[in-house]
Amino acid sequence: MKTKKTIKLLGYLGLIGSILVGVGEYLLHYSPNILGHAENYEFFAFVSLNHMTLGHFFAVIGLPFYFAGYLHIYQMLKPGNETLARMVLGIGFIAFAVGGVWIGSRASVGNIVHLKESINAEAYSNLLAHYTRHMEVLVQALRIIVALLSVVFVIAILKGGTYYKKWMAIFSPIVVLITLAVSGMAIPVIGQHTLPILMNITHFILFSLSLYQLNNLFKTIKND
Repeated sequence: MKTKKTIKLLGYLGLIGSILVGVGEYLLHYSPNILGHAENYEFFAFVSLNHMTLGHFFAVIGLPFYFAGYLHIYQMLKPGNETLARMVLGIGFIAFAVGGVWIGSRASVGNIVHLKESINAEAYSNLLAHYTRHMEVLVQALRIIVALLSVVFVIAILKGGTYYKKWMAIFSPIVVLITLAVSGMAIPVIGQHTLPILMNITHFILFSLSLYQLNNLFKTIKND
């Protein structure tokens, strides 16, 4: 029982991480003009510097909680196949290490955008190009990593023996992420709020469903 309480605690810590980083990323990125000014990070011009600073620290403080969340996922998968569970854990850690480097850079590039009028045009262009080559590329890498994680996650669940019901395989991170992205683009009035924080909403759903299944497992054990 003590182990199951630890698994539950790790899940709630992951949930907290998705909320803190989500709030941080929202403060960093959101403005009513975000959908129409994506080129050259122009949307940052509509985000206040105070919001970017606050968002930066919310995201940095919340990020470590994601690692606890993946320890929760690992423990939920472990009874089925420990090798697959460890693969999900390792890939999850890599994903949020990469994501942490990226999100930690956003306030800085936002500040550069705010300084556009006081910087030489060529220097400004070079700064943004340098950022794109070194930081924005991490977003593409993160999507590939999350897709790989999702494949292993689904295989582990479908093999059986985990603490999850097999329907949980439907809610792999990449499927939830794509569903939210398509929905956000189809309904811009909602998308302008959800698209900047897709990865966090995805993991809020993932950790919530995982905790739901764990709580149901507790009830089944008690009834037995």
